[in-house]
Amino acid sequence: MDRRQFLALAGVSASTLALAACAGPSVGGGAAPSGTPTAAANLGPDFSGVTPAKTITFWSSNPGGSQAVTQQIIDAFTKESGITVNLVAASSYEDVAQKFQAAQAGGGLPDLLTLSDVWWFRFYLNDQIIPLGNALDAADVDISDYSPIFFGDYQYEGGQWAVPWARSTPLFYYNKAAWAAAGLPDRAPETWDEFTDWAPKLQAANGGNFAFEWPEISGYAGWITQNLLWGWGGGWSKKDSFDITSDSDESVAAMQFVEDSVYADKWAGQAAKDAGADMVAGACMSTIMSSGSFSGIQKTLASAGDPFELGAGPLPGGPVAASGVCPTGGTGVAIPSDIPVENQLAAAQFIAFLTNPENTVSFSKATGYIPVRQSADTSSINPITQVAIEQAGDTRSQDWARVFLPGGDQEMNKSIQLLTTQQADVKGTMTDLKATLEKIYSTQVEPYLT
Repeated sequence: MDRRQFLALAGVSASTLALAACAGPSVGGGAAPSGTPTAAANLGPDFSGVTPAKTITFWSSNPGGSQAVTQQIIDAFTKESGITVNLVAASSYEDVAQKFQAAQAGGGLPDLLTLSDVWWFRFYLNDQIIPLGNALDAADVDISDYSPIFFGDYQYEGGQWAVPWARSTPLFYYNKAAWAAAGLPDRAPETWDEFTDWAPKLQAANGGNFAFEWPEISGYAGWITQNLLWGWGGGWSKKDSFDITSDSDESVAAMQFVEDSVYADKWAGQAAKDAGADMVAGACMSTIMSSGSFSGIQKTLASAGDPFELGAGPLPGGPVAASGVCPTGGTGVAIPSDIPVENQLAAAQFIAFLTNPENTVSFSKATGYIPVRQSADTSSINPITQVAIEQAGDTRSQDWARVFLPGGDQEMNKSIQLLTTQQADVKGTMTDLKATLEKIYSTQVEPYLT
């Protein structure tokens, strides 16, 4: 069996691999980029003497409601380069990935596509995206200017398999009016212990509504709870390892805290669909969502008549780790392997323009995503996104069990759902999860790693 059969075996479908949008392995270890990758086998196609195509197609889910700003960038690129970029919108990261897989057999591949950090590794394993060393060099991209943690998220075996674009961190969002009514300082809690002390005060001062709401299970649970797992000294798996640790004492303690917040302490709820909308409606006073959700929450607030001012802060620390407990997230852009080199070169030139310092700031201001270039002038960016920019320096690469195991994220979400909606036994649930994740690794990943 070759790599091109891997995704079918691994179950890349809407039912078995509907992974969440915001995640990110740092298979490159998060090391600072030092120049074009040098492993000869992973530099990609040779673009010597190649003339870029005049028309390319870009598949994107337009994260953070970014279609308008992306089109503005495309129009400016076309005016400067003479290359037309046809933007094809998809409904989600998963939709992009599933259509890309279908196009391998049916034809009609894009020339550039967004791949969230839970998807790109599968297409690397399947030889369906190119390493970008030569492409970025041919497009005169200064890769040393990219944010090291974001750029490193797409490195593996000496190759660079995508370039960061719509990158984010989770933020602790809160209702400033509710905070003021409770007499709390205008900031996010520094630790979960501190928030446990604050929660009864918030409820007492604000009609007994939930002080906090855990984000919707289908999209964010496995991503967000890494914050608690790491804060308690646990994890879905050991750092940079497939050694599953969901059932460790530390991990179980973290997930017991989550369950107790709902059932024993009763200060937290579980969002059915959109925690941000629930907060605007007054059902809860705080939640954790992506920095890329900022523009959406602001629009919801505006449509509701701006009932309160939105606050945001970094994620709380835990009893074991107070820092380094925030995961990165978002998406990068990758170039397919089975398209003409002329199209690959044009796509690389568009990547250079799309992610240049000026455009990464424009994109950030429109969406809440974090600028991916170190030289970007962020002085004009709103204060809430500035929180995410500052927090990005204290992020941690996500657990491999979440981002490298096909369907692993959904299995984590199912386990969290048992805890927050059915008060399941925590130790037993996390032990069952470990067995499931280990089986996924042994049957769907380990045989195909080189």
